[in-house]
Amino acid sequence: MDIVEALTDSNKPRVYWHAMKVRVKSEDKVELSTICRQLKLVSADGKKYKTDCANTESIFRIIQSIPSPKAEPFKRWLAKVGYERIQEIEDPELATKRTRILYKLKGYSDDWIEKRMRGIAIREELTDEWQKRGAKEQRDYEILTAEISKATFGVTPSDYKKLKGLKRENLRDHMDDFELIFNMLGERSTTEIHRNENSQGIPKLKKDAKIGGSIAGNARKELEKKLGRSIVTKRNYLS
Repeated sequence: MDIVEALTDSNKPRVYWHAMKVRVKSEDKVELSTICRQLKLVSADGKKYKTDCANTESIFRIIQSIPSPKAEPFKRWLAKVGYERIQEIEDPELATKRTRILYKLKGYSDDWIEKRMRGIAIREELTDEWQKRGAKEQRDYEILTAEISKATFGVTPSDYKKLKGLKRENLRDHMDDFELIFNMLGERSTTEIHRNENSQGIPKLKKDAKIGGSIAGNARKELEKKLGRSIVTKRNYLS
């Protein structure tokens, strides 16, 4: 309702939303209700009513069906993003260049960006190996990633995010140089172990991940001993 009200200036957004669902179903044969979930939300009168709620993807779909000048900038932006995605599929180097630019605009140093981009390449190489060797579900990738992280840093990615005070943000975008380096070492070692032993199936991949992460973990501990401080920190790179 909030989105409909904001983009249409309707003083009866609930009525507008109902009429829009009917129109879209008739014209496009699409049920907008199927991409929403009804949750009880507090209304202006203080009472709770069932209200259609949507995630980000569904919101963008709904915006496409709102015939309003206020919705037009969002529609143009979606078209631009879609076009850029097609360009990146045709020329993957474009995605890399755009990612570098985004990091630069956020204030990251060139040296950090180089490490981050290398880390992305190593990660993609690793996940490709996992896919070829038996990882099927998203949960498989999460389990294997957690094994490397626990062996490398002593914490899972979710616990690491909590340590850094992160929620939806990308953990690796908030790692410093050493964290990125040890993360790369753990993942690159795991990839090489998979290939060297021709590992197949989640149990073996999980075992390899623990070993690969331990290689990085041992190196981290040696450095920490020498520096007299922990590499695992709640500090964020840009903070």
